[in-house]
Amino acid sequence: MTTLAPPVEQKRTKTIVGTGVGNALEWFDWNIYAIFATFFAAQFFSGENKISALLATLAVFAVGFVARPFGGFLFGWISDRRGRRAAMTLSVALAAGGSFAIGLSPTYESIGVGASLILLTARLVQGLAHGGELPSAQTYLSEVAPREKRGLWASLIYVSGTMGVIVGTGMAAVLTAVLDDQQMTAWGWRIPFIIGGFFGLYALVMRRRLDETEAFQQEVGNAPATRQEPMWRTILRHRKQALLVIGMTVGVTIVYYAWAISAPQYAISTRGIDPTSALWAGVLANLVFIAALPVWGAISDRIGRKPVLLICVLGLAVTAFPLNALIGDSAVRLGIAMSLALILIAGPAAIVPAVYAELFPTRIRTVGVGVPYSIAVATFGGTAPYLQTWLGETFGPSWFNGYVIVMLLISAIAIASAPETRGRDLTGMH
Repeated sequence: MTTLAPPVEQKRTKTIVGTGVGNALEWFDWNIYAIFATFFAAQFFSGENKISALLATLAVFAVGFVARPFGGFLFGWISDRRGRRAAMTLSVALAAGGSFAIGLSPTYESIGVGASLILLTARLVQGLAHGGELPSAQTYLSEVAPREKRGLWASLIYVSGTMGVIVGTGMAAVLTAVLDDQQMTAWGWRIPFIIGGFFGLYALVMRRRLDETEAFQQEVGNAPATRQEPMWRTILRHRKQALLVIGMTVGVTIVYYAWAISAPQYAISTRGIDPTSALWAGVLANLVFIAALPVWGAISDRIGRKPVLLICVLGLAVTAFPLNALIGDSAVRLGIAMSLALILIAGPAAIVPAVYAELFPTRIRTVGVGVPYSIAVATFGGTAPYLQTWLGETFGPSWFNGYVIVMLLISAIAIASAPETRGRDLTGMH
């Protein structure tokens, strides 16, 4: 006997693939820009001074962070007014367009400052897309997940995102091994951006096939437009939840960027560890991170969100100095230290998508998370690699570790003051 409704497993697979592929693309794009910046800097800026060109390229990278809060508001508004699927589809389309623009752009030698403007515009577009992708995707996933398994499902956000980081890092390791510096600078750096563009087109098709969430359809989609409260007024009424998002994010985003993203580069530049070995240590540690994410998500569905968050955040504060001391000048020890840190980071990373969604009502769930989260990530996560290097060179590594501990304690205070949200019904919240 046939049925008109697709089987549960088929719908679940479509949701996971459609959400995960697009999210992985966003993280892949973000990662490859930083990794390949040294190779394409002279292609977009004057090559007469390589250091100046690299600094200009990294400044454009920072501009992408600045655009993220605006993307959080823009796509949050689209998601909370037009639907989760619409916001997720548009964000992945813009990210793919930015990748193609960078990968196919003429060089500075060909069109002069026009190349610089193309790079800047592409990163602004991607910054907007990145700012809207995470809150839109995590809201969608939290709303379609079974209530009793929402923590487990929420872990897909960082599982898929980290896969994007690993693919980007692995691609860099392979390309730098196969191509020489001249080939990488001439055309090799274009490969990951073009692949990212095609990857985005596939994600676009998958997301257009997703179903809208029942929570949005019931709470917003079927409500007359005249009965919808103005967005700014709703945001003001939920300012406490927005402050909680910032408080819970600041410490975690710093340790995430310090350990998951910049630890190999920092070890290469300050501890003299072999670049290839350090990159592969980072890849292996991120595989451990992926394995730990669903475990913490499932634990939070059993014992609650707050115990998991407090255990991991306080654990990171206690181990900040020992883990940094463990690295020494060995790639093996770097991999062990990164793995241990990322096991603890996996706790909050796995479940904050669920926690944030559970704090806000449906009609403001995406923008309520997206704006404060993007501000916290841009301000604290985006500056973490720079501060790690600057404080280490100026005052010594202990200063950055002290900064990390202070910010983690701030996050712990915010977590302790937040309500327990496990199992909360995401419809009917006001």
